[in-house]
Amino acid sequence: MVSNPENALGNQHLSFAYFQRCINPIFLTQLQGSSGISNTCAGGGCHDTVTGTGGAFRLIPAAQPLDLEDPANTPDAVRASDMYKNFYSAQGMVVVGDTTESRLVVKPLVQSVFHGGGQVFASQTDPNVELIKYWITHPAPKGQDEFSSATYTMFTPADPKTGTCNSQ
Repeated sequence: MVSNPENALGNQHLSFAYFQRCINPIFLTQLQGSSGISNTCAGGGCHDTVTGTGGAFRLIPAAQPLDLEDPANTPDAVRASDMYKNFYSAQGMVVVGDTTESRLVVKPLVQSVFHGGGQVFASQTDPNVELIKYWITHPAPKGQDEFSSATYTMFTPADPKTGTCNSQ
């Protein structure tokens, strides 16, 4: 019998606002892997939805950020967007609250798991890793969804349009 005990974070949701402003750009940045090849995570041959070979993690490189304050961007409209598809794919590589079990952290660091793109980040203290770890460990409060304005405290000031992405 399989048992899935509820962790301390329960069924909390990761922040969509923080993802689109702070995490998705990491996937579009030219990164130098240990293989010496410079590419983006969302690039062809990696995790691109069309030509990528990188397993279940898929990205749409042309996904555009959405203004979450625009009344037209209802939760249903956002969930139908390419940016949300990237969010959904990325969170599939995460164990909320646990960076040591989240493939979005351990694979590009090649920590006890193979990554076809080699080691992408030099260490746990790489600024990109710090952003990903912060996202994973700061979910929305219990009972609130991924669009909760309570997650805006992940920015300084607490504004997803103008705030800086917190990483600590």
